[in-house]
Amino acid sequence: MSTVVQKYGGSSVATVEKMKEIAKRLIARKEKGDDVVVVVSAMGKTTNGLIEMTKEISSNPCKREMDMLLSTGEQISISLLSMILKEFGYESISLTGFQAGIKTEGSHTKNIIQDIDIERVKTHLNDGKIVVVAGFQGINESGDITTLGRGGSDTTAVAIAAKLGCSCEIYTDVDGIYGIDPRVYPAAKKLDFISYEEMMEMASLGAKVMETRSVEIGHKYNVPIYVGLNTGNVKGTYIKEYDDTMEQNLITGLTATDNVLMVTLNNIPYNSNNISKIFCRLADENVNIDMISQTSPSTKYVNVSFTTCKDDEPNIDRIVNELKKDMTEIEYLKESDVTKVSVVGTGMRNQSGVAAKIFKLFSDNNIEFKQVTTSEISISYTIKTTDKDRTISTLAKELNL
Repeated sequence: MSTVVQKYGGSSVATVEKMKEIAKRLIARKEKGDDVVVVVSAMGKTTNGLIEMTKEISSNPCKREMDMLLSTGEQISISLLSMILKEFGYESISLTGFQAGIKTEGSHTKNIIQDIDIERVKTHLNDGKIVVVAGFQGINESGDITTLGRGGSDTTAVAIAAKLGCSCEIYTDVDGIYGIDPRVYPAAKKLDFISYEEMMEMASLGAKVMETRSVEIGHKYNVPIYVGLNTGNVKGTYIKEYDDTMEQNLITGLTATDNVLMVTLNNIPYNSNNISKIFCRLADENVNIDMISQTSPSTKYVNVSFTTCKDDEPNIDRIVNELKKDMTEIEYLKESDVTKVSVVGTGMRNQSGVAAKIFKLFSDNNIEFKQVTTSEISISYTIKTTDKDRTISTLAKELNL
């Protein structure tokens, strides 16, 4: 007998009928002799509906009360699913994040899992029950209900699997992980396997199938993660440590991120204190900076460019106006018609010339780029949004994605 943690997202449990189908899948796994823990999200668009209600009350509602409100969505799902399992004749129990022992820390609406007291879950498994756990939530050191932010249910499932020392299966409305989002490039190829490292890089660069934190936990505790379709028996994708059974492609995946704002500050008096002041002020306002480039200080001035989310534009406007009081010569430029395109692959570690190949592809196809940044296993470019489709198609064909 082995243990498995399964996770089903909001679209999988959007209706009672869909929940009944999920229950049949859980029962089939139980009948094979496995102990089963299932983590579920709120039904369909429940969370979005709750957020919309708060907008009728306040443009900036209390974060603690937001957590109290949003956590109710998952509690509806777990209670209904547990009732269905009981009606089908199988012992089941639903547990909130607090009841499942999920301890969190950090800011309300963006908590992280600090630890899980897994004993209660183990006790119910030992009693032969299917344990249904609310994803996306926990309890902090003050005894307040908290939520984990985007991808919180995936994180919950992988963390529980890590504590139980078992595999984790993430079921969703896509049939696995593709080298490119098939909604962007329909001819994209599905991957049988992808390494934790590549999946973390792709998630951090904009791939939306998995949230970065959940893959980080899987990597840290060596939890095999399977991503598959919530219906049928279509083969999905395994996320695991790289080994010799996995084909090591030069490039494994490509991501494209819109909603990008590119900011350029020209004529900054060259002094490390000035550069520090700029980025410290951005950090103080919780502006998340992505790509950064700086010109060489061949004169008394440097130019700095960085990318961030368009949503932060008002904050950046205010910060730059403040900076201009001390650095009066700064010239402030913004570009919002840009897209970040990134290629990812562990094969880049051992083979040179990847950047040169992509530069040549851009040149041959008259694709302009504005910035380039690299990591050990990725290269990212900012391009004109109008060139996005052509860029993705060109790279996909030439890199066999």
